[in-house]
Amino acid sequence: MIQILFFFFAALAAGAAVNVLVQKHVLYSALSLILMLIAISGLFILLRADFLAMIQIIVYAGAIMVLFVFVIMLLNLPADEDGADRLRWLKFIGIPLGLFFLFLVSATLWNVEAGSGTPSTFTGSPRAIGQSLFTDYVLPFEATSLLILIALVGAVVFAKKDL
Repeated sequence: MIQILFFFFAALAAGAAVNVLVQKHVLYSALSLILMLIAISGLFILLRADFLAMIQIIVYAGAIMVLFVFVIMLLNLPADEDGADRLRWLKFIGIPLGLFFLFLVSATLWNVEAGSGTPSTFTGSPRAIGQSLFTDYVLPFEATSLLILIALVGAVVFAKKDL
């Protein structure tokens, strides 16, 4: 049953990701991205990472995608009319890259033995994640918060120039 759910969520995420790329209207593309993020949270649930699944839905599919959809509706972007011309030359790049990716996945699956991984002792509870973030990974955590602050200040500066 878990394998069926895994393949369902994986196919849903892959289909939604392809739809993000080929969709002509940007609002439909953003909605496909929301569907992809929800499918990825389903994969997190199958991996017993419930906290990551909830963060994925709340932060990405909830807050950030609402912001994306709001900006798209605010800008009132028209549908891409020459999307077919733009996608035509991507076939020449996409087909070899897709075959290379298929080769990498098949080579990886061919060389991995079933059950060869060591199980993790990390429980994934919010307490354990918080303890790990503020003890072992405090420097990357603070660097990430500094980068987010810089991006926010940059966005405000660029927005002020246009107003």
